[in-house]
Amino acid sequence: MKPDLEVVQIGRGQSFTAWEHGYPYHTVRWHFHPECEIHYVVATSGRYFIGDFIGEFAPGNLVMTGPNLPHNWVSHVAPETPVPLRSRVVQFPEIFLSDIAGVFGELSCFQPVLEISRRGALFSAETANRAAPLLEELVKARGIRRVELFFGLLAALAADRQVQPLTSAEYHPDPSGFMSTGVNQALSFINANLTEPFSESDLAESAGLSAGTFSRSFRRHTGMGVVQYVNRLRINLACQLLMNAPDMSVTEICYAAGFNNLSNFNRQFLKQKGIPPTRFRLLLGENVAAA
Repeated sequence: MKPDLEVVQIGRGQSFTAWEHGYPYHTVRWHFHPECEIHYVVATSGRYFIGDFIGEFAPGNLVMTGPNLPHNWVSHVAPETPVPLRSRVVQFPEIFLSDIAGVFGELSCFQPVLEISRRGALFSAETANRAAPLLEELVKARGIRRVELFFGLLAALAADRQVQPLTSAEYHPDPSGFMSTGVNQALSFINANLTEPFSESDLAESAGLSAGTFSRSFRRHTGMGVVQYVNRLRINLACQLLMNAPDMSVTEICYAAGFNNLSNFNRQFLKQKGIPPTRFRLLLGENVAAA
């Protein structure tokens, strides 16, 4: 079974993304992405899959996956019992670490961990305990504090002398093969053209599928329709702009995020975030002033 491509959204003015999710969640499926990922399980137990590795996890499971390494964590939870917080996740491009290691030589100590992560790196319980409070704060942190916590997390992982690789030495992920499936090609198209106008028929054509087959396949892979999926990504981009581009007006952000009219943008933002974009920006300002 070929894994699905996950489109990782790293905000403008950011070097990495840090977030948390419950269970079930749309990214909980057999998937891959070019970015490195640090994954910490807060709650539930179950079975996890990394490349050709299969193992059992429990709260405190801390793993780093390298670029394009397929992975998934499946919790043993009844379908009618959703979990509000299952995992905390940090994702970043490998080149980001390479670039900063060229400036800060001290970061070269992380290179062995990065190499192990290409097979999936499982960290010790002691390291997981050190990383847990850093991750909890990191998902909410802003500005320089985000960077401090990120480097602190890398330092904790680099100090682990019990880290274990998970996949067999012979396993090598094949992103070109993974991308041969139609829906993955469409997801890549969306990521490359998120702020440009395109239609579902454009995506079906990029996937080499008929409109009906594509629509069914896309919903099966992502758990939602095309419009809902694209709107979610565009609203996430708008949030990043609201947080990091104070000189841009809400109207400018609307169009910069790929929406073609302000009323639809406001409606979609309210639907996803529970507040209008102007209120979102105002609350951000109050949070900064209180810091």
